[in-house]
Amino acid sequence: MQRTYIIIGSILGMIGVGIGAFGSHILEPIIGARIETFRTGVEYHFVHAIAVLITAVLAGVFGESALLRWAARLFTAGVILFSGSLYVLCITGVKVLGAITPLGGLCFIAGWILLAVAGAKYGKKTV
Repeated sequence: MQRTYIIIGSILGMIGVGIGAFGSHILEPIIGARIETFRTGVEYHFVHAIAVLITAVLAGVFGESALLRWAARLFTAGVILFSGSLYVLCITGVKVLGAITPLGGLCFIAGWILLAVAGAKYGKKTV
């Protein structure tokens, strides 16, 4: 689990840099005011790429667990659904895609809840 989610978190971070640069340097003149929505997607993308990495590191500290595995999965799904839907919405202008965004937000919230539960359950262990 640890190796897998370090790789996934790193790839998400790399993609976030590329998408952020694309938005700032190429997309902004094309989409105008929608750039703020695009930037929101990038912001949440980065925060949750880091959350995936933190979850992977905690798996090394606490030991692998279903709670940590599901937290990392939910953070990853949230990036795809939340940030991905905002990216596509901004580029295409198809507003119905905004209906997907809250599902990503729910994934983020559920991931943070599972991370908190894992911390409460395993956090007494010392390194």
